[in-house]
Amino acid sequence: MIRNSMFTCSTLLLALLLGGCYNIGPKYTPPDAAIENTWIEEDSGQLNSAQQAGARWWSEAFGDPELDRLVAMALEQNLTLRSAALRVLQAQQQLAIAIGSQFPQQQQVTGSASRQKETGLTFDDYSIGFNIGWEADLWGRFSDQVDSASAGLDASVAGYDGALVSLVSQVAQNYILIRTYQQRLQVARQNILLQDKSWRIAKAKFEAGEVSRLDVDQAESLLNNTKASVPAFEASLQQLKNGLAILLGVPPAKFNMLLNEERDIPHTSSIIAIGMPQDLVRRRPDIRLAERQLAAQSAEIGFAMTELYPHLTIGGAIGTTAMNSSDLFTNDAQTWSLFGMFEWNIFNYGRLKSNVRLQDALFQQLLVDYRNTVLEAQGDAENAIIAYLKSHEQLIYYRAAAKASQQAVSTATIQYREGEITFNWLISILDENLQQQDLLAEVRGSTATDLIQVFKALGGGWEIRQQNDPVDLLPVETKEEMRARTADWEGVLQ
Repeated sequence: MIRNSMFTCSTLLLALLLGGCYNIGPKYTPPDAAIENTWIEEDSGQLNSAQQAGARWWSEAFGDPELDRLVAMALEQNLTLRSAALRVLQAQQQLAIAIGSQFPQQQQVTGSASRQKETGLTFDDYSIGFNIGWEADLWGRFSDQVDSASAGLDASVAGYDGALVSLVSQVAQNYILIRTYQQRLQVARQNILLQDKSWRIAKAKFEAGEVSRLDVDQAESLLNNTKASVPAFEASLQQLKNGLAILLGVPPAKFNMLLNEERDIPHTSSIIAIGMPQDLVRRRPDIRLAERQLAAQSAEIGFAMTELYPHLTIGGAIGTTAMNSSDLFTNDAQTWSLFGMFEWNIFNYGRLKSNVRLQDALFQQLLVDYRNTVLEAQGDAENAIIAYLKSHEQLIYYRAAAKASQQAVSTATIQYREGEITFNWLISILDENLQQQDLLAEVRGSTATDLIQVFKALGGGWEIRQQNDPVDLLPVETKEEMRARTADWEGVLQ
């Protein structure tokens, strides 16, 4: 008897489940956005639009093993990136919850045991049963929630990719700036040696009665001003190292001994692969994030529309009772029931329609935001490209100027020693040489950081998580910590 009843209930519920639903919400399609076919500087000999930059662009662009090592450390240890990974995990569970809502929402196994005494008689009563209740997804109500949560998961992944792109560019930029300040320090120290030599020459000529005290004072003033620039460079260098340590997820004190060895500023590539402007829509994480948020909001419109229609809930219960626990599954005291009910908020139509319009207005705003994001992405890329091309062009002239300035110092020093020029000429040339050599180091660094901004604007770098050696979203110790706190993570944290 009980088996027949269970079969009847199961058959009815299955028939309703398989009956399908009618989705009344809008059908979402990815929107169009205005995007150019070519770059403004397409004809530049330094741009290769036929090929995209590789996933590890920092390695291809600079070929610096030390930078490669720092980026690997940051991807493994950076706390901002780890926080973004945990947001992905949260979105995964929100999607799982939404999927679970499509199945019977109430599933309970109930049981009771009681004993009572009346007029000298003792009665025992045992019962066990199973209840189930399910709201049919007639209008796509729960499927809209799944679509929204699925798009939300995609958006969280795009957010993670955006954090990854930003992290890599920040690490690379800090590293370049550290090497730049090391180079500027080296320039200052080299010029201190040159200026000290000139001061000694002026002092010797003064003691020999060949020049006035003015030459010595001017030489000493220039020398001390140059020495004063060293502490400022050292402070900036330490601050950059502290910032890099934070990006690597370690306290600054532990990182302080690293990168003490001075190295040259990494050279930039003469030709860079940038792909086509249309690639931005696929590569830029912020564009993908905006599009996925738009898709999620489209599903929210459909969910709001389902509130205008009746909700059908069906369910049933089945059980058995007995005076003795051993008779629960053998006697004929079995019970079962089926029910069906619907709810329709017909007196709240004004409020419900206003909510539909609200969700539609939010969708339209996100659509405008998406198109604006695409537009701004093109502007970012164009600005970064022109900045790099022009700084690379400047670098050619600054190199020539610095070389000429160095030669002028050598010539002027000899001429002053032989009395052919006054010290005013020499000190002017020494001061100009310091500025020229420092400017060359600064422009070399800014050219490299401009190139980093190009790759960041193109949205590259996140693809490393899709390669054969992907970046694990969460480190092993974090997974173990979560498993120790909540054992239910098994099989989910893969």
